[in-house]
Amino acid sequence: MLMDFLKGFIVGLGASIPLGPIGVLCIQRTLSKGKSSGFMTGMGAAFSDTFFSAIALLGMTFVNDLLQEYREWVMIIGGVIVAGFGFWLFLINPVKQIKRVKDGNHQYFQDFGSSFIMTITNPGAILLIIGLFAFAGINIGEHESGFIIASTLWGVFLGAVLWWFTLSTTINIFRSKFRLRQLLLINRISGIVIMVLGIISIFEGTAQFIQ
Repeated sequence: MLMDFLKGFIVGLGASIPLGPIGVLCIQRTLSKGKSSGFMTGMGAAFSDTFFSAIALLGMTFVNDLLQEYREWVMIIGGVIVAGFGFWLFLINPVKQIKRVKDGNHQYFQDFGSSFIMTITNPGAILLIIGLFAFAGINIGEHESGFIIASTLWGVFLGAVLWWFTLSTTINIFRSKFRLRQLLLINRISGIVIMVLGIISIFEGTAQFIQ
């Protein structure tokens, strides 16, 4: 069970470390709204990765087949969601975000929900999970023991949580050194990066759909 937990832990870390749209968003929110907001953003992705891991471990082939069959549409719709969120982020005034935090309006559920939706609509996430399972030597869909499955899933979840906690904590250390003009620039850059990633997903989905 310990080895299964450690393998899952490696998968959780490996799925979280690549700096995709959620990583950019975690950094932006940590700088603009604080460590807790950045961490809750990461938690949305952690829950999504754990959900995908459960699909793989439990051998839910029908879900995987569904994602594969409609992969193009999922990529297009997911890309629209990501690109739209990036555009919204581009327009946000960080001064208003900081004011909401000072007024006690933290909106943690919104931070969590937005990142969860952005991750769950990305079919590449489950493919990454499956690849990391193969790398860690985890047999997909062949476990009979509920304890083994539970240990692996806890490992995935805690590995992801550790990464997002480390990232938000590290970025928060430098938060006080940023001025409002710099935060505005970070908002703009973050929004553009997330929009570009969303547009890439739309084009990839459209290209596969045409083929």
